[in-house]
Amino acid sequence: MHSPEFIFDGPHDTPLTIALAHGAGAPMDTPFMDAFASGLGKHGLRVARFEFPYMAERRNTGKKRPPNSATVLIETWAAVIDELGPENLVIGGKSMGGRIASMVADDAAVKGLVCLGYPFHPSGRPEKVRTEHLLDLKTPALFLQGTRDSLGNPEDVAGYKLSGSIRLKWLEDGDHGFKPRKKSGRSEQQNWDEAIAAFATFAMSL
Repeated sequence: MHSPEFIFDGPHDTPLTIALAHGAGAPMDTPFMDAFASGLGKHGLRVARFEFPYMAERRNTGKKRPPNSATVLIETWAAVIDELGPENLVIGGKSMGGRIASMVADDAAVKGLVCLGYPFHPSGRPEKVRTEHLLDLKTPALFLQGTRDSLGNPEDVAGYKLSGSIRLKWLEDGDHGFKPRKKSGRSEQQNWDEAIAAFATFAMSL
């Protein structure tokens, strides 16, 4: 499989590159993805964003398509890692993009993994957990998660067995996209900035 096209943010000559994938329903240039890519770039990190084939096709045709099979999503990540080189690469992404990254991280021998809202279970189906491969994850990982995430809140996650290589950071009152309620007194931008700062600190510690 050919590597997809990239959008790059941040300086070119950094010792570390971050590869970011989008979530299931939205492309690589949403306000969320733009904020994280430009924010990490301002922290001195090079960021490469890409789209899975079904999303790239949607961009060309305007027709919504469901995500590709897990095999194709995994192959796409493998092509991205191959293109950018695993040695100084941190991989991750929003929801599904981060989940697939977590499935390839160990085999690809990348430097680190960051999941932005890991989908621990489908919405409304807390019994259907997606944690089996996270038990033995060896890649240093940071999971950034809103405390109101309907796909995995603190109560849910406290009951899971997770590898010791995974660090969790909770964003106050955040939903699956880290957006808090007005009554919380916090703003979406505050949660995004906090998440970006934690992401950058984690990446630079590797």
